[in-house]
Amino acid sequence: MPSSTSAAAVRIAVLADSDTRWKWGALTARRIAPPDSAVTGFVLRGRATPTARQLAEVGADVGVPAEVTGAEFLRAVRDEAYDVVVLALVGGTVQAMLHGLSGMALPRRPVVVTGYVGVVYEKLADGLLLRHGADVVLANSRHDAQRFRAVYEGVGADASAVVEAALPFLGGAPYTPVPGRDTVVFAAQPSVPAGREDRAYLLRRLVEHARLHPHREVLLKLRSRPGEHTTHVEELPYQKLARGPLPPNVRLVHGHMGEVLDRTDLLVTVSSTAALEALHRRVPTAILTDLGVREALGNHHFIGSGLLASWDALDGGHRPVPDEEWLAAQGVASDGTYGTAFDAARARVRELLDRPALPPIAPYYTAATAPGYLPGVLARHRLDADAPGEAAAPAGAVRRVLRDAARGVYRHGVQRVAPVIRRLGEL
Repeated sequence: MPSSTSAAAVRIAVLADSDTRWKWGALTARRIAPPDSAVTGFVLRGRATPTARQLAEVGADVGVPAEVTGAEFLRAVRDEAYDVVVLALVGGTVQAMLHGLSGMALPRRPVVVTGYVGVVYEKLADGLLLRHGADVVLANSRHDAQRFRAVYEGVGADASAVVEAALPFLGGAPYTPVPGRDTVVFAAQPSVPAGREDRAYLLRRLVEHARLHPHREVLLKLRSRPGEHTTHVEELPYQKLARGPLPPNVRLVHGHMGEVLDRTDLLVTVSSTAALEALHRRVPTAILTDLGVREALGNHHFIGSGLLASWDALDGGHRPVPDEEWLAAQGVASDGTYGTAFDAARARVRELLDRPALPPIAPYYTAATAPGYLPGVLARHRLDADAPGEAAAPAGAVRRVLRDAARGVYRHGVQRVAPVIRRLGEL
């Protein structure tokens, strides 16, 4: 017999831990939800808790999310009986939440959905395996879906949860040049590049570009205002590096990326997800090579895109032309297919909701498969603190997980590691 959610409004809870993940989670919930769904938001209390301005900027038509600890969220899931839970969290916290949910005695557990907020250019295996156990792991492109399934299948894990979709925040009018307008936007990133010298170099080249083209408007698009936190720690904000006088045609701007793209004629970045937003609209886009094409920068993701360029080339008037096959594989849906990009995810969630019962959550990482790793993950991302900075006793479900994992580590140490150490000592 189908679940009662077939006839009743579907209740969705979104839990996020930063501004960009709230943007992804809230908009994903809207994309995958049935029309009659009610979406409730939660943000984890911590270092990167978004401000009211950052939350409002998303425009997801979701009420102001409640600020909670992980334990409080678990209790809300238990007490409110949500049908779907969207986990817009860093991988370790997703894993902790999966174990927390699996240890709760619920009459019917929710469908669990997770994924990534943008380009996946580092820690692919680590992040994916920490997300394993969710019912739906969304991939933002065909390219990502293939990689995700290969990782799961390669370790012998069930890959059926991987569902191809797209970034939920793509949109806006297709790019149309405006006579007399010439605007270049540099999309800054909080942690790419990380060093002062590299960030100062990019700022200097931006200023030099503005001086070379005094009639061109040059905008430095910043991720956050002073005092705000983002998904990645920004040790050296550009606004601090730009203390000297700037050319009159250079401005620092904040706000919704979509609104900035409405007036952009060239988007320049190292590897920001803003590049995919721009490409979706067919805005001319350049991925900088000045600091090298390196995994640490994330611009290696754009190899084969036709978008790689240096400031020297851009100074001379070069405008990259994207490779169409690369675009098609990256989920930017600039060919008009974005309207159906979430059909498969929506159908998957609906099919799970209609099942009489859901199987137990079964993450790849357990005390048996990763006894030397899982306890540390759960400890670092514990969801039991009832106040920031205070070490509260774990919630019952999380406490049981930690205890079982610790026992597994102890057994592994006694049965496997200690004998090896003793043998080495006898050599």
